[in-house]
Amino acid sequence: MSGDFPNTKGSSPDGLAPLRDVIDRYELRAKKSLGQNFLFDLNITRRIARACGDMKGRTIVEVGPGPGGLTRALFLEGAERVIAVERDERCRPALAEISDRYPGKLSVHFGDALEADWRTLLADVEGPVTIAANLPYGVASLLLAGWLETEPWPPWFDQMVLMFQREVADRIVAEPNCKAYGRLSVLSQWRTEARIILHLPAEAFTPPPKVTSAVVAFTPRAKPEPHCSVKTLGRVTQAAFGQRRKMLRASLKQLTPMPELQLGKAGIEPTKRAEDLAVSDFATMAAIIDGGADIKR
Repeated sequence: MSGDFPNTKGSSPDGLAPLRDVIDRYELRAKKSLGQNFLFDLNITRRIARACGDMKGRTIVEVGPGPGGLTRALFLEGAERVIAVERDERCRPALAEISDRYPGKLSVHFGDALEADWRTLLADVEGPVTIAANLPYGVASLLLAGWLETEPWPPWFDQMVLMFQREVADRIVAEPNCKAYGRLSVLSQWRTEARIILHLPAEAFTPPPKVTSAVVAFTPRAKPEPHCSVKTLGRVTQAAFGQRRKMLRASLKQLTPMPELQLGKAGIEPTKRAEDLAVSDFATMAAIIDGGADIKR
């Protein structure tokens, strides 16, 4: 399978040293504690960058750039600007080389992306913003949930192109009545159109992770329907999928003392289980609970 993704040899087209050489020079061995797995193959990183579409005038938010493999691909594909958030201070010199190559176009903020104030970081940005990242697998779901729960909606980004371990990607696009279908499926599909655009084998990375990976593209829906509070939707899905083997009339009792009444208003049979419901069913239920006075706080 690795033959589908040949390593790029020789000098890089951006005039910088090949990424392998950069990593060797600065002794940037991937840290398991940071969930790091580096992509050396420029063919792959450019393919991911191209999934962001027309780069003219576009700012890219990148989380976890590491030594800058995807960052370099984004600039090669024409990104106007990249704003990156990175925890690993060891990557400063490698990212500084990219910044020197593209003056004024790369801003790197060192810190935890889970604590980032995105609107402040983007305060001076004009034009469209895309999130593109090979996410650290340990915090990928948390980061995605935070972006999907952004208020107000439509959000500050017009699309996301994100890499996850294959299991998480499958959960994001899962349909009802399958094991992978869950809270992340509902939130992702209610607020965005999500689709897997690329599968990557473990051997495409250094070091190779124990799992395969996939890139998912998200396009925000202007007006998610049915309309409801994203926080209430989160509570409904947490209750329903937190006890997914129970019927809804039992699992939703932590939200309302009369779940059968609320389910009846939504046209949902109380004997159904969480995985039986469509995304729209959860949003309808959340909307009804939003309007109820008998909800447990």
